[in-house]
Amino acid sequence: MADDYLVRIGRLIRDARQHRGWTQSQLAEALNTSQSAVNRIERGNQNISLEMIARIGEALDSEIVSLGYAGPMHLRVVGGRRLSGAIDVKTSKNACVALLCASLLNKGRTVLRRVARIEEVYRLLEVLNSIGVRTRWINDGTDLEIVPPSELDMEAIDAEAAVRTRSIIMFLGPLLHRMDRFRLPYAGGCDLGTRTIEPHMIALRRFGLDVAATEGHYHAVVDRTVRPDRPIVLTERGDTVTENALLAAARHDGVTVIRNASSNYMVQDLCFFLEALGVRVEGIGTTTLTVHGMPVIDADVDYSPSEDPVEAMSLLAAAVVTESELTVRRVPIEFLEIELAVLEEMGLDHDRTPEYFADNGRTRLVDLTVRPSKLEAPIDKIHPMPFPGLNIDNVPFFAAIAASAQGQTLIHDWVYDNRAIYLTDLNRLGGRLQLLDPHRVLVEGPTRWRAAEMMCPPALRPAVVVLLAMMAAEGTSVLRNVYVINRGYEDLAERLNSIGAQIEIFRDI
Repeated sequence: MADDYLVRIGRLIRDARQHRGWTQSQLAEALNTSQSAVNRIERGNQNISLEMIARIGEALDSEIVSLGYAGPMHLRVVGGRRLSGAIDVKTSKNACVALLCASLLNKGRTVLRRVARIEEVYRLLEVLNSIGVRTRWINDGTDLEIVPPSELDMEAIDAEAAVRTRSIIMFLGPLLHRMDRFRLPYAGGCDLGTRTIEPHMIALRRFGLDVAATEGHYHAVVDRTVRPDRPIVLTERGDTVTENALLAAARHDGVTVIRNASSNYMVQDLCFFLEALGVRVEGIGTTTLTVHGMPVIDADVDYSPSEDPVEAMSLLAAAVVTESELTVRRVPIEFLEIELAVLEEMGLDHDRTPEYFADNGRTRLVDLTVRPSKLEAPIDKIHPMPFPGLNIDNVPFFAAIAASAQGQTLIHDWVYDNRAIYLTDLNRLGGRLQLLDPHRVLVEGPTRWRAAEMMCPPALRPAVVVLLAMMAAEGTSVLRNVYVINRGYEDLAERLNSIGAQIEIFRDI
């Protein structure tokens, strides 16, 4: 039993070191020990104290090591505090995971700048590493270098990591160009109800991909004689569906037209990245994309994904719910204009700077300053629509905002089966939310938030909404098992603390 424990700890330390981009010698130097000692630790051949584990975790700046022995992460929130100052929006989670999948198209070296250090990215890196892709963090851990092997070892895929991310579905598009047969574990991620992958299959069958789902895996077979001889019409204007079709089209030797395509932020970032690889994409930002594919992509590429509009919305909601004056910098305004228009109608007091470009040279950014406002419930219901409509992932934040406004707000979250149900967790914190059916919630405001201890909802955005309400509630709240938040946000508690929140990270020993 002790030996098994040491082996598991050793693997965690090895993975954390590799994510950091360090050699065993570099870690040994940081610990003031020998490379051979680090090698023994990673192989599970040396006894190791909790003090040494803590030192290694500190040296590697890694939650992975501490997670391995201390159990789930929780948050203790002292609420009722005003936020102040300024905070920068991080790069887009959804763009980063799409670009990691897209790196499989390239035979050359890919460098992605300011990649989000989140659990979703870590899971994809574990999958990529397991099939032979070399990845390392460079430039003090801010950027990510990706070098693919000549041949992928799909039999060695890390199934445990794969099933913890819904993004694994986007391996289908790149892999169909690399091998005639392969299998992938079922996609996982948030618990949002049943979502069929049939729209993906309808698009990818046009490239010869046939998938059978059995025994926990997608079994894929590619028929090289099948080519898209007419425009591909997506049956769902979904983000990942569009991305999968783009990834398949990028290495198709010919021109592919994709209609009813999503033009959302992560899709645009993927198009910009494909252009950096040499693939010509016409119609970016529209619902019809024309892709001039390249059968061989071999380029050393350096790309900077843009900022995350959903994180920007999270931070704006934090300011609204806590009645704070806060400046949110580097907001991708093109993807928040509808949300801001709704908030203006509700009475939000804010201003914005002139627009400037993100590091990708294409996405328009602004800095937004939000001030305490007397909000009124909107006349119309809050409901998502494909871009340029209100973002699907931003709908949950309006539950907390509506709870802070005077009057009744109807929220219609028609996309997901379960997500609206999780919003009623706000009732534990003093909210007055009535679930009308699995997709509709009636929110009564304003709310006198109160502290509570509760489990984290199993869906990313509702989990953050609960955290924001805890920040507004007088007293001390506890949010347990916040892995789902770490899937999509980098150092969220620490960053909120930097603008005036009081959130403590702790684990059960």
